[in-house]
Amino acid sequence: MHTNALVAQHRHPKRVTVIGAGVAGLVAAAELERLGHSVQVLEARLRVGGRISTHRFAGGPAVELGAMRIPASHSRTMQWVSKLGLSDRLRPFRTLFSDEANFLETPAGHRRVRDASPALVEQFRRGLPAGLSYRDESVLCAAWLTTSVNAVAPSAFRRGFEAGLDVELLSLLDGIDLRPFVIGGEVERVDLNRFFAENRGFAASSRLQHFFDDITTETSSALFRLEGGMDQIARRLASRLRGPVRLGRKIVGLHVRNGGVTVEIRRGLGATASHCDYVLCTVPFAVLRGIRLSGFDEDKLATVHDMQYWPATKIGVHCREAFWERDGITGGGSFTGGLVRQTYYPPVETDPGLGAALLASYAIGPDADALAQVPGEKRQQIVLEELSAIHPELTEPGMVLDVVTQAWGEDPASLGGASVRWSKDIATAEEERALAARPQGTLFFAGEHCSSHPAWVEGAIESGLAAAQEIHSRPPVAGPAGSHGYRRIPGGAA
Repeated sequence: MHTNALVAQHRHPKRVTVIGAGVAGLVAAAELERLGHSVQVLEARLRVGGRISTHRFAGGPAVELGAMRIPASHSRTMQWVSKLGLSDRLRPFRTLFSDEANFLETPAGHRRVRDASPALVEQFRRGLPAGLSYRDESVLCAAWLTTSVNAVAPSAFRRGFEAGLDVELLSLLDGIDLRPFVIGGEVERVDLNRFFAENRGFAASSRLQHFFDDITTETSSALFRLEGGMDQIARRLASRLRGPVRLGRKIVGLHVRNGGVTVEIRRGLGATASHCDYVLCTVPFAVLRGIRLSGFDEDKLATVHDMQYWPATKIGVHCREAFWERDGITGGGSFTGGLVRQTYYPPVETDPGLGAALLASYAIGPDADALAQVPGEKRQQIVLEELSAIHPELTEPGMVLDVVTQAWGEDPASLGGASVRWSKDIATAEEERALAARPQGTLFFAGEHCSSHPAWVEGAIESGLAAAQEIHSRPPVAGPAGSHGYRRIPGGAA
């Protein structure tokens, strides 16, 4: 940009309305303010953070009902954690299969991770075509990799993914020296964390690439959590802003006009329509397609209506004590199958006398829908009954003090846990990302769905920073009657 254009921008700072106080919106607002612009943030919920949601049980521990881990490789997220003064609160996040005492669903029933290999290998061998021969270590590794798919992927994806998976995996693995990743002992197993760390591109030439990129991240040993709760990120971001963060403002209409955007806002029983020169919309497209839109081109509308979101359901339990520690479990996660799917054992950060939090169930996709559709009290009962098969302590009188559920697919401000592109090739995924992020006039877009890291905080930050820079680079525009900000339209109503 020419020097005189830059000078003109600083003489006439933009006034921007950011819709959504999740990480994408808050990071974008902070960056726009740093660049000299004036920002207001509108949020439908009565809290900031979006799909970061730390639930604190009354007088006790906390459990993450939304984002709960930060990969060390997500440099933008780590940089913002540092900027916000939270680096000293980073702690290792222990994931699935990271503790030998964790449980795993196998054809022979639930087994400890350290004892699961025989049942997994036997099941895997039964599915192989007759006459094919592979190294024992390849079969062992493939059995554990397919177990990872079963544990992490939702059921609908698993069914479409499994056809031919065994032979394809074995062909890839037979070309890798797997001996360094085999853990000896009475029953051999595979160190998946180390395998993924040292073979990140092992599936680069196959249809497995995109899914195993996420598997690599989810099962990595280089994951972190925030002591004190992930919501510290959002709360500290909001506290740094000079402009207002207005909660309880539901957007019911967005209309792109020459020289700005008309925003219809509902607050309680009242509604207003305001003209805004620049708007950054960070709400998920699953929500956006349920409001009134005009001034969008056909490609953008198609992207809004076609974006795929998978639900996610989490159930947290406040327990009288961390009984799993007596059973030898020091953290990490179990794969319990059924409706429960994944169970995590957060470390006790508060006074042990106040109890411990158990993330009893974490499910995504159709698995999450199946769990969410069970009525509240019945859902909790089913989860606790299923989980008591491996943790009978849950049935002890007074062990369960409280239960909380977050079904993101039913949350009106999200209507989904995250956007996903597991089944898309690189070119298609990039095309979708670019279409999602493409502005309409002076209406811009951000959020994990507009990023190259969907479903992660990293994607929200990436897209928020990109949108802020794009708004900053736009030449100033004059709204009606020379306005450079927000103007309430008389008589405007949603």
